[in-house]
Amino acid sequence: METKGTPLFNKKLTESEIINICKHFVEKNGIRSIERITGHHRDTIGNLLVDIAEHAKQMNEFLIQNVGLSTIECDEFWTFVKKNKRKLSIQAQTQISLAMHGSLPA
Repeated sequence: METKGTPLFNKKLTESEIINICKHFVEKNGIRSIERITGHHRDTIGNLLVDIAEHAKQMNEFLIQNVGLSTIECDEFWTFVKKNKRKLSIQAQTQISLAMHGSLPA
């Protein structure tokens, strides 16, 4: 997976490890809890959290400033994407994946 220009660039973790850690964040596990579950150091997990949060912030700013969505519309947009991602065409899934990984055109 090409990660240049994304929050995952130059990470020592594999894609599956990053996904696993993010799933634990979504389940509202703490950093020390995730450390025990995954075996990764809490600094690694904390740094990943900071990078992912910064990317999410940038993505929402893009949607608000360039697309003209409100913050509520951004929330609805991501809820819609999450619920319907499997129903989309492969091209649409690829575009969403690129956007979520920070590969949007400048």
